[in-house]
Amino acid sequence: MAGTRTTRRMPWIARLAIIALAGTMALLVPPAAPADAAPRVTAEQRISATVSLISVYSPSMHRTIRAHVLHPAGRPSGLPTFYMLPGAGGAEDGISWYNNTPVRRFFADKRTNVVLPIGGRFSMMTDWISDDPILGRNKWQTFVNRELPAAVNRAFRTNGVSALSGVSMSAGPALDLATQAPGKYRAVAAYSGCPGAADPLGTIAATAIVARGGGNVLNMWGPPGGPAWRAHDPVLNAAKLRGTAVYLSAGSGLPGPVDGDPLRTGGGLVGGNIMEAIALRCTTNMADRLSALGIPHTFVHRPDGVHTWGLFYADLRDSWPMIARAIGA
Repeated sequence: MAGTRTTRRMPWIARLAIIALAGTMALLVPPAAPADAAPRVTAEQRISATVSLISVYSPSMHRTIRAHVLHPAGRPSGLPTFYMLPGAGGAEDGISWYNNTPVRRFFADKRTNVVLPIGGRFSMMTDWISDDPILGRNKWQTFVNRELPAAVNRAFRTNGVSALSGVSMSAGPALDLATQAPGKYRAVAAYSGCPGAADPLGTIAATAIVARGGGNVLNMWGPPGGPAWRAHDPVLNAAKLRGTAVYLSAGSGLPGPVDGDPLRTGGGLVGGNIMEAIALRCTTNMADRLSALGIPHTFVHRPDGVHTWGLFYADLRDSWPMIARAIGA
């Protein structure tokens, strides 16, 4: 009949299939970041009068990163901040400054905030060019240089003055982070690591660290020897450290009193001699480059030390006067 329109209903099973498909697609597509996404402290646990555990939202990694913060009792405002990066396990494995050394006691009477991030395992603490199937999304340069300070400065009402250190895996990256943001840090310290990325020893060390975590080093800076590897080599970019107080240290690779009790300081005697010998070679290269450029620095080459927390803590204590002067702590 003219003017009559027939409406066909979709079979109920087809409608259920479409609903199911839409739900599946929703799971596959990651949720968009909120419009007001910004680095910020999303949670804080007061562990003691001088220790807090905070969670910081990272817009670049779309997740929260925890960090211990050591601070004076009463949390006075207007203090500088000392960021201490973790080793290869990112402190996620329970091996860290916080767990293996008396840093809480050491900093209890210091006029500074000390931030100990928990995260970045086997990442070289840098921004990766691609997400990794095993290690996920790594944007640690963005987090350490921009997001974490923004959140900490706001939550702890700091004066914006800061210093940075790295140990073992993060020692070279700490220097790299400082060269990526010249003038951001008043001081930088590298304890028992391998500064350098583009030279053969640095490339091997970085590749071994990433591989140890199951990651693909091509997802970090692309093929070794490429432009990104050179851009993140603190030896090649050492000139950018001019005006920054620099502390470099490494042991000899021979066990000795500085290592302390291996059971207490986290071992290091098995393979630690080789790791520390490599660290000494890399660190010497960095010191030689700074000397060639006429950039003042401190280089401590100990007669003993085999990549233990006893060695790392001794160097932290010895470096602190220089760091404190630089940041006014």
